[in-house]
Amino acid sequence: MPLSPLRAIALGLLAGTVAGMFGVGGGIIVVPGLVLWLKFNQYDASGTSVATIVAAAGAALISFGLDGSVDWRAAVFITIGATTGAAIGARVLHLIPARVLTRSFSVLLLIAAVRMALS
Repeated sequence: MPLSPLRAIALGLLAGTVAGMFGVGGGIIVVPGLVLWLKFNQYDASGTSVATIVAAAGAALISFGLDGSVDWRAAVFITIGATTGAAIGARVLHLIPARVLTRSFSVLLLIAAVRMALS
């Protein structure tokens, strides 16, 4: 299926809005949107989602930073762990069958949703 630019822009708009409001959006919105709506395979959806995060996070960071809503010390330490973890995850991604990735991601989202609903 050829890429629909309008669908991709709509998906990005949704993900960016959710990211700006809740601090999430890249993987939670973009990956399922790419797989289910734009018919990407799980591997390409993961890589494409990561490629969109930098610009979206930068745009949100400007607003949050100007508002004084960033704990810069925590952000530095989390960034150290996140960049290391992201590099590891990107290396091992192709060692895991796509079906396992898709199901694991679904379970992760479900667990997060239940924990947040109960808190």
